Amino acid sequence: MVTSMIEEQILQTWRIHQHDMILLIESIPDDAFGATLSTRGGRDIARQLAHVHMVRAARLSSFAKKQGAPLIEFDKAESPGREKLLEAFRQSGGLMEVYMQDSLAKGGAVSNFRNGLVPMLGYYISHEAHHRGNILLTMKQSGFRIPDALRWLPGEWWVKGEL
Repeated sequence: MVTSMIEEQILQTWRIHQHDMILLIESIPDDAFGATLSTRGGRDIARQLAHVHMVRAARLSSFAKKQGAPLIEFDKAESPGREKLLEAFRQSGGLMEVYMQDSLAKGGAVSNFRNGLVPMLGYYISHEAHHRGNILLTMKQSGFRIPDALRWLPGEWWVKGEL
């Protein structure tokens, strides 16, 4: 249970970030999911998104088992489609919020992240924003038009606090 304004702000920060990730997946043109700039077998856009989900899943695996919520998993070589990615991100994003609520109830303690919840949140947002930027660059350099909804991330909802 959230008990303070700062705790609500922490959760709202995750919700806004999660919104941005879902908007990204929804806005990528179908034929762009296979795009890559790598000449050495690096991840295409779909595999980058699968990687982001799997990093979330690694954090959440034991918590998910306790919640009775098995997580979607992707093989490293898998390039999942939009619907599977949306399902995975909605699942891991929702569970991450529950995980953070649980952490807040414990004073912000997080297992295997000694500095606590807020630095962990910063890590996940930073890691995922890195991939989001890489995905947009890949799209642009591969000749795909960047949809307007993605050009202005983070959007006005960061300022107004509205999703």
